[in-house]
Amino acid sequence: MPLNRRLAWVAGATVGVAIVLVAIVCYMVVRSQLRGQVDDALTAQGALVEQGNPHALGDYAVPTLSPSDGGPAYAQVINAAGGVMNGDFSLPVTAGALAVAEHGSGTRMSDITVDGSPLRLLVVGVSGGAVELARPLGQVNNVLSSLRLILILLCAAGIALAAVLGRIAARRVLAPLGEVAQAAEHIGETEDLTTRIRVRADDEVGQLATRFNAMLDRLESSRDAVDESVRAQRQLVADASHELRTPVTSLRTNVEVLLEGGALSDEDRERLLSDMVEQSEELSALVGDLIELARGDQPIESADDVRLDGIVEEGVDRARRNAPDVQFETELEPVVVDGVAERLLRAVNNLLDNAARHTHAGTTVEVRVDATGVRVRDHGDGIDPADLPHVFDRFYRGVNSRGRQGSGLGLAIVRQVADQHGGSVTASNASDGGAVFEIRLPGNSAAPNSLGSSADAELPALGGDGVPGVPVRHY
Repeated sequence: MPLNRRLAWVAGATVGVAIVLVAIVCYMVVRSQLRGQVDDALTAQGALVEQGNPHALGDYAVPTLSPSDGGPAYAQVINAAGGVMNGDFSLPVTAGALAVAEHGSGTRMSDITVDGSPLRLLVVGVSGGAVELARPLGQVNNVLSSLRLILILLCAAGIALAAVLGRIAARRVLAPLGEVAQAAEHIGETEDLTTRIRVRADDEVGQLATRFNAMLDRLESSRDAVDESVRAQRQLVADASHELRTPVTSLRTNVEVLLEGGALSDEDRERLLSDMVEQSEELSALVGDLIELARGDQPIESADDVRLDGIVEEGVDRARRNAPDVQFETELEPVVVDGVAERLLRAVNNLLDNAARHTHAGTTVEVRVDATGVRVRDHGDGIDPADLPHVFDRFYRGVNSRGRQGSGLGLAIVRQVADQHGGSVTASNASDGGAVFEIRLPGNSAAPNSLGSSADAELPALGGDGVPGVPVRHY
């Protein structure tokens, strides 16, 4: 049975019970009032009899009972033995009346029927017997019968009306639930998460609709994120395949030339071998970058307090060895960040390598560390304005980078590492020439004397071309 129909039945039953209870109470009150009036009249007449008033029986000593229970009252006198002493209308001598007559005192009230006519009987004890007083109940019963019929009809009409109104109200109240069901069915059939439910009121049902819409928002965002992740993975595979094709093809060509033998001079053979070594290194670097990107998609599970200035100092030492014709000026403040030293060092190395490649020989690369993060500024040709929005994209090679060695993944790794550590990375052009890269990380400045003997501490990190084993000293 549908929920709205069940609610209609519940509403009808609840109202019906209430109406029936009210009808019963109303009927009992009216019945008590009407019969109370008859009892009061009999009691007043009986009081006169007990007081010995000779006119207590009045003209009603010998009454005549009409077919319609006419006549205001009936009376007869009985002796102690139960014999009728006065009155030619024979009221029944009940056991209660006989008991009162035997004692000659007290009263007894009861209902009797004479020739099919209901009467209310009062027996009053007098000296030597009792007096029976009766009044008809026909009119009272007629009124009560009419009242019962009216109340029954009212109960039936009230229950039916309550059921109809309950169903109408249930439909209005449960309309948002129907919309939720329809939306869920629509989503299940079409996988369309853009459907939303209109919030009609700020009640429990409205709150349900609001929470359902919020759930759809989260599901849509999650699915968009998954779709974007799948798209990025496919793009990464496609780009990696494209980037790997060139060095692999060149390697195979050189190997085939060497295998064919022929009249190769020692100089040509040496050149081919050098090319093969260079292409192998290029492949190794590209595979390492791809592995770093794939590993970087995983969340950081265990982070430690890392001296960012020590990480940068280690990276600068490596950059000086790899680019001896470039000067590196450092301004390092003690800063502690929460992160993974190995990944942070990889990002710093990539920034420094990028700056060394794009600066001119004999010029300076400025490196600064403070509470906001790391800032690397070179004095090269800068970044083409059209390339600025894309410099951190995977495999993107800007105008000034084309023709230079590199996989196009270094800056993408920098952005990924910054995102993993709750930070960000930006690229811009300096007003007087050159490019500026900044990694902003949530860190805390630390006074050198507050770090104890950490100046000599060492931990494993990436060195050289990203191979673990080169120690990172915390300064």
